[in-house]
Amino acid sequence: MNFDDYCQQKAAPPGSGTYYALRQASAARQPLLAALFALRRELEETAKETSDPTVGRTKLAWWQKELAGLAAAGNGAGNGAGSDAGNTAQAHPVTQALAHHLDDVKATYPALQALLAGYAMDFDQARYLDFPNLRRYMDAVGGTFATLVARVSARDAGAAAQWAAPLGNALMLAQFVPEIGNDARHGRVYIPIDELQRYNVTAADLINRRYSDEFTELMKFQTARAREAIAAALDGIPAAERRGQRTLRSLAALSLALLEEVERERFQVLHQQIVLTPIRKLWIAWRAARRA
Repeated sequence: MNFDDYCQQKAAPPGSGTYYALRQASAARQPLLAALFALRRELEETAKETSDPTVGRTKLAWWQKELAGLAAAGNGAGNGAGSDAGNTAQAHPVTQALAHHLDDVKATYPALQALLAGYAMDFDQARYLDFPNLRRYMDAVGGTFATLVARVSARDAGAAAQWAAPLGNALMLAQFVPEIGNDARHGRVYIPIDELQRYNVTAADLINRRYSDEFTELMKFQTARAREAIAAALDGIPAAERRGQRTLRSLAALSLALLEEVERERFQVLHQQIVLTPIRKLWIAWRAARRA
C-alpha cells in the first residue's frame, strides 16, 4: 500500500462523511487533503484512544519529531513530483504523503505544530470550566485544521484563517453533540462545567449514560449553538473563495444533517452512535458543494 492509499483508507474510508466531502474537491487537490485528514485522524486517535497519558504524550512526541523532520527536509516538490529521497526521509506514510504533496512544507509547519499541540491538550485537561477555556482547545484543533484545509484551495491563502478558523470551531461544536457519549467513555467531557451546572447535569450522568429532561435541554442548547456557529461561519466565507471550499462546505452540511438526525432521535447519544447512511451522505455532500 503506497502512502496515498494509506491516507485515503485512514482518513476517508468508503461510506464515511470525509470520503464524500473529499470527493467534492478537485482531483489534483484530493491527495493533499487526504494526507491532512489522515494526520488529524492519527493525532485524534492518539489523544482520545490512549488511556495512559504517559503513553499518549510519548506517541505525540514521536509525531512532533516526525513533523520536525518533515520541515527540516525542506519544501516538497508538490503535485506528485517529489523526489524519492524526500518521500523516504519520513517514517510514516502520512508524513511521506505530506512531503510529496505540500508545495511549501516549511510554511505549513507552524500550523501542523499548532494542531499537534491542540491534541496534546487532551492529556492535560479533560474538563473545561467555561466556554472561553473550551475555545482555546477548539482554536488549536478545529480552527487550525480548517485553516490547513482551506489553504489548499484558497485564492488568498494568507487570509484563509480569518474565515476558515470560525468554521473549524463550529464544526467541532457540532461534533461534540453526537460524540458526547463516546467522549465521556474515554474520560473527556467537552461541555463546559458551568453549562453542565446550568442545566443540572453532571459528568457522572454522561459517563453512566443517564438520560433526563435536563440532559435533553442541555443538548438542545448545544445543538442550537452549533447550528448558529456553522451558519455564521458559512456566511463568512468570501464569495470568491466559496467555489474552492467545496470540501469544507460539504463537511458543514453533513454536520448540520447529523445534528438534525440526533435531534430526531431525541438526543439518545449517550449509549449509541447516531450516523447518516452512506447514500444520504453522498447526496448531502454533492448538493452542498454545488450551492452558490
